[in-house]
Amino acid sequence: MFHTTILWFRRDLRLDDNPALTHALTNSARIIPVYIHAPDDETPWAPGAASRWWLHQSLLALDQSLRDLGTRLWIARGDSLTELRRIIAATGATQAVWNRLYDPATRERDTLIKQALRTDGLHCDSFNAALLFEPWQIANASGQPYRVFSAFWRTCVRELPRIQTAAPAPLSVPAGADLTNSLNLADLDLLPRIRWDQGLRETWTPGAAAALQQAATFLDTRVAVYGEARDRPDQPGTSRLSPALHFGEISPRRLLAMVVERHGDPTAAPVEHFVRELGWREFSYHLLYHFPQTPSLPLDGRFADFRWRTEGADALLDVWQHGQTGIPLVDAGMRELWHTGWMHNRVRMVVASLLTKHLRLPWQLGAQWFWETLVDADLACNTQGWQWTAGCGADAAPYFRIFNPVRQGERFDPDGDYVRRWCPELARLPGNLIQQPWTASPPGLSAAGVRLGDNYPLPVVDLAVSRRDALAAWDILKGNQHETG
Repeated sequence: MFHTTILWFRRDLRLDDNPALTHALTNSARIIPVYIHAPDDETPWAPGAASRWWLHQSLLALDQSLRDLGTRLWIARGDSLTELRRIIAATGATQAVWNRLYDPATRERDTLIKQALRTDGLHCDSFNAALLFEPWQIANASGQPYRVFSAFWRTCVRELPRIQTAAPAPLSVPAGADLTNSLNLADLDLLPRIRWDQGLRETWTPGAAAALQQAATFLDTRVAVYGEARDRPDQPGTSRLSPALHFGEISPRRLLAMVVERHGDPTAAPVEHFVRELGWREFSYHLLYHFPQTPSLPLDGRFADFRWRTEGADALLDVWQHGQTGIPLVDAGMRELWHTGWMHNRVRMVVASLLTKHLRLPWQLGAQWFWETLVDADLACNTQGWQWTAGCGADAAPYFRIFNPVRQGERFDPDGDYVRRWCPELARLPGNLIQQPWTASPPGLSAAGVRLGDNYPLPVVDLAVSRRDALAAWDILKGNQHETG
């Protein structure tokens, strides 16, 4: 039977290796590509400002790709089920297909939508386009979800050879109905009204074509040194593909296929470190699926009683958010985030450690700020990253592992180039002082044009004292748990 099929795009904004599209092409006389902007369906994790900017650009690119094949994107806004039913009524569609999402709110919504549309008499199917493995496919010997990455990844590696081949983009898509009732992309109001996005526009080229080219360039030129260079924020050592993976402009299956085509065994040098990072992404989705409370609650329940700071908390959060802590590596990272919508992963760990350990502010505040400002804000990865650094997640860093931002800067930004780029007021300090300008002599500061407390802030906390305070709070928590246990 040949259907008129609604192809419902969400965070799979590509034609390459799109399982829902592949399915639709096999048994559809007409395909109606649809995007429904429904932020209320995703509450409380509707896309933040930086993500909305990326989404606009990515939808623009997707629509152009569809136009190149003789069709276009039908754009709607509102409740997803209501809009799908409206489009079905307008087009006579008999089938709806989409690729799965795994956030708790969207999982619940999609289940209800599938049930409702089937009750209406439609054929409905959903597919995995976002992950190498479905979250329920990987389990330990007892059939339970993993909570330790190394064991999880060993199981995944054994299954890698059985991953389905990535399908190429089609050469044509059978055109759907008249789209006169479609909204214009601008009607979604995704772009900022106050144009703060210049840094994003200068930094990124969203869209599936750009993602494939970026992946090819990385795998051809930089993946061989990724194992060492990935920790250096002063160098272009990472793939920077996280936004494209989040919005589905490229699939992890396609990335894995590109690795194999160019380098052979994906678990061998020189590509094993990069493929392992895809594994961390898989692990994050595994955890979110099995522990859906974790975007707001610690997986380690002991931390529900942790004594976070209350006095002066708002002021400390503000200086952290705006890169004014007086700790150069942290300030550089937060300014990079504000300007580009992205931050190097090593620096993400450092700024998160400062917030949760030295400033002793709840990790949820940091996760919310990242959600609003990152172009790659991904609920699974954001949650896993923050809980890992705070010490309250699965396979988390021990709480007593507190990143020293000065030592991290000296090790991973040894010449100070990263700090100089994002904290130009410190640019004339020598490399041995730029990570801790408060240790410089007054004449040295004056010669470099640095006036602490004036054109660059004094440290908001004493790193040694605040580290001791954090460990003392952890000791109190452990003591309370022992007494009540």
